[in-house]
Amino acid sequence: MPEQKGNPKKLRSLKTWLLYTGIAFLFLIGIGVGYAVYLYDKTENTITESHEEVGRDNEISELRDGDVDPVEDNVSVLFLGVDANGEQGGDRRSDALLLATFNKEESSVKLLTIPRDSYVYIPEVDYYTKINHAFSYGEHRASIEAVESFLKVPVDYYVTMNFEGFVEVVDSLGGISFDVPYEMKESNSQNKKNTIHLYPGYQQVNGEEALALARTRKYDSDIARGKRQQEILKEVTNKATSASSVFKLEDLIVAVGSNMNTNLSFAEMRSFLSYGLDEKFSIEKINLDGDGDYMEDGIWYYHVEENSREKTQRKLRNHLDLEALSDIDHLVEDRDSTED
Repeated sequence: MPEQKGNPKKLRSLKTWLLYTGIAFLFLIGIGVGYAVYLYDKTENTITESHEEVGRDNEISELRDGDVDPVEDNVSVLFLGVDANGEQGGDRRSDALLLATFNKEESSVKLLTIPRDSYVYIPEVDYYTKINHAFSYGEHRASIEAVESFLKVPVDYYVTMNFEGFVEVVDSLGGISFDVPYEMKESNSQNKKNTIHLYPGYQQVNGEEALALARTRKYDSDIARGKRQQEILKEVTNKATSASSVFKLEDLIVAVGSNMNTNLSFAEMRSFLSYGLDEKFSIEKINLDGDGDYMEDGIWYYHVEENSREKTQRKLRNHLDLEALSDIDHLVEDRDSTED
């Protein structure tokens, strides 16, 4: 069979589109590049099997006036990296939270990393705790409600990916190259302590090692951890969209689909291709400023600065072309009014 060659210009556009977004957008890789290797049917079936609704009234955010369509509207997607086995054998929690807003007219994305230890109100249980706990209380639905309450930004769609999926994705690509910042010992995806041992320096890492790098935070800070995750995921997407990975896409699609849940349909996912094919497409990475400390319960929390939260709220709502915060406070005031 002759070697398949893609359109170089389109492949460069797709690579630019996926750059910096990492595992959060891997579910789109199989759709965008899959056409070139005739994996359309396999991709569609995989995505269909992964489909799961949020479970809210009419499947519409309370912060929306009606339905949205990613083909025509500005939309948001919440990406959740979840420990499939539970942290140290306990409840499943979201170890990574990223909220992306897509603006059709500007052909741009704003990608916000939410620190997992952020102290926020969780509507599902009606009290404040770490935002990553929301998933253990009500999975993606509770996580969506917590993010909406915290940021007052509608979450239209979600994608969850478990750690096993991350490991399989990296391994399906033959590993990635990464500059390890320091010597480290970490648990693997099964929470077996000190099974991952890395030394500083630029090197090839496999799926388990890449996951350990993405998860560790005992050597620096939660913010540094978030930035490191973005760099790791950048390397993953660079490798996934390289010419050398074209014939690994089938394994990549299987790795993503079998470890993912989303309320996006296959047709809705395809609509995001319009961003990647636009030459003016851009991505802005956003982080929340703050600091952490131990509270009366003896647990360490990250406290987002109010000015940073309000600035982020305004930026994301403006990007979605929504009304000012003061006009929608009544929709979320009940969620934020109680603190135990």
